[in-house]
Amino acid sequence: MTIHNNISEINENQWRRLIIRSQTASYFQTQECYEFYDSLSFMEPFIYGVSENDKLMGVMCGYIISAGSSLQRFFSRRAIVPGGLLLDPNITTEGLKSLLEKVKSDLSQKVIFIEIQNYKDYNEYRLIFESEKFNYEPFLNFYVPSYDVPTALGRLSDALQKQLKFAQNAGVEWQETNQKDDIKAFYSKLKQQHKKSPKTTLFPIEFFEKLVDTPNGKLFVAKYKRKVAGGMACVILQGSTMYEWFICDEIDVAQRREVHIGTTVNWSGIEYAAKNNIFRLEFMNVGKPTTDFRAHEFKRKYGGQSVELGRFLFINKPLLYFIGRFVMEKIIRR
Repeated sequence: MTIHNNISEINENQWRRLIIRSQTASYFQTQECYEFYDSLSFMEPFIYGVSENDKLMGVMCGYIISAGSSLQRFFSRRAIVPGGLLLDPNITTEGLKSLLEKVKSDLSQKVIFIEIQNYKDYNEYRLIFESEKFNYEPFLNFYVPSYDVPTALGRLSDALQKQLKFAQNAGVEWQETNQKDDIKAFYSKLKQQHKKSPKTTLFPIEFFEKLVDTPNGKLFVAKYKRKVAGGMACVILQGSTMYEWFICDEIDVAQRREVHIGTTVNWSGIEYAAKNNIFRLEFMNVGKPTTDFRAHEFKRKYGGQSVELGRFLFINKPLLYFIGRFVMEKIIRR
């Protein structure tokens, strides 16, 4: 058995083949995603792998991040693993445990906690994670099938179909873009929305500027009266899933009711997926099962379903973690 802790140690061909055969594959465990993280100035990427009998059996890809003042950065040091781990169906218990042990050993010197955000079902591995002190926390994801445009459109609720037609008649247009002016306008709207309803850390505009330059990073915008009114930043695992990373659908309240920007923005992603052989759009991190019921019900109108995939959380420094949660709330609400 061999543990890898550097991208140079991981065989690229074996990595690509593992993406194809793994039942837990997502965009976030690809080499493209790691290289995207590595291009960003505000985060530190990491990659770990495990090989058994010279065959790559597991990969963990994520980033270390902190934000705010020097004191805030100290208390907000965290390692995030979007998408969960990339695992071969035949990985051994020993192999997975060794991978988790190595990650804990290395990252515990740098971060207060490690959070693994699952976008696939890891239930069969749950006991192994928990044996390594990665405790399971319930969390919902939501996905919408997108096999073809007529079927996807038909899955929308009657109310959403009417809103979409109304938006079209009102002159709302949606499109993919990589134009700097569109990115700036989208980010400005996103910042405004974030101040009103902060839920997660908002990355700097650098994230979006570089995302659209990657092969599978997309920005869709909805324009009203030729101005960006909302948008959705996504990434794609080709032939499988498109992931909504950030979404902005906030404009003036009266206008929003009139032209239904939120409906238009969400449909732009579903329509793109349906036209490009991407079988589903995933709304990442919908929330805990016991909270935000209105958001859950709203998402269901798009014809999809919520699924509890949960998260695994390893708390390295409990006292700092408790203080850090308070600090993170302050940062998110800035």
